[in-house]
Amino acid sequence: MTKTRWTTRLALLASGLLLSAGAMAAEGGALLQAGNDLGDQASLQRGAKLFMNYCSGCHSLKYLRYSRMASDLGLSEEEVMNHLNFTGAKIGDHIEASMPKDGATQWFGKAPPDLSLIARVRGADWLYTYQKSFYPDQTRPLGWNNKLFPNVSMPNPLWELQGIQQPEYGEAEAPGMDKPVVALKLAAPGKLSPAEFDHAVRDITNFLEYAGEPAALKRQSMGVWVVLFLAFLTFLAYLVKKEYWRDVH
Repeated sequence: MTKTRWTTRLALLASGLLLSAGAMAAEGGALLQAGNDLGDQASLQRGAKLFMNYCSGCHSLKYLRYSRMASDLGLSEEEVMNHLNFTGAKIGDHIEASMPKDGATQWFGKAPPDLSLIARVRGADWLYTYQKSFYPDQTRPLGWNNKLFPNVSMPNPLWELQGIQQPEYGEAEAPGMDKPVVALKLAAPGKLSPAEFDHAVRDITNFLEYAGEPAALKRQSMGVWVVLFLAFLTFLAYLVKKEYWRDVH
C-alpha cells in the first residue's frame, strides 16, 4: 500500500473518531470537559475550601501536607488552620479524613479511599463528570447512584449545592435487564445555579488535580525559563559554530 493511501486512511480514521466523539457528546455519553487551569490560584483556593468542607469528612489526601497546600495556594498558616483544618492536625501534618478509620470500616464495611491521586488515575474530565452525575436511587444502600459510575457506594456530598437530578431511562438491551440511564434532569434546584455549580465542580477538580502532583505548579512556571535558557544556549552555540567555521574556510 502506498504512503498516500496510508495517509488517506489515517485521516479518515481520525475524522471518524472525532465524529463518534461528537455523537457521544450529543447523546450525553461522553465525558464533559473540565477545562482545568492549575495556574488559576483563585480556583485552587476555592477548590480547597469546597473539598475540605464537603469531602474531607470521609476522604483523605494523605500525600499532601497542610503546609505545602498553604505555600502553593498562597494561603497563610492562620487561614489554613482556622478554615481548612477540621481534625486538629498540625500545619506540617498530612491531610487526613475527619472520619475515624475504625468507624468508617464499621459503618461502611470499608474506609472511603484516599483521593490524593484520583485525578491522575481517573483523569480530570472523568472526575468532573462524576461529580455532576449523581441521582437519587432508593435501591442503593445510601440512596444514591451515579450515571457515570453505576452502583457507586457513596452518597452525593454536593446535593445541597447542585439540587436533585432525576434520571431519564432508555430501553433495556434485553428482557429482564435494567433500563439504562440516558440523561439526568434537574428536578429540584440547589443553593447554586447550574452555571455556578459547574464552576464549583471545576474548582474541586482543579484542586484534586493539583493535589495529585503539587510540583506541577512550579514545574510549569519554570518551564518558560527553561525554554528561554535553551533558546539562548542555542544562539550561543550558533555563534560559536559560525566563528569556528570562519577560521576553517
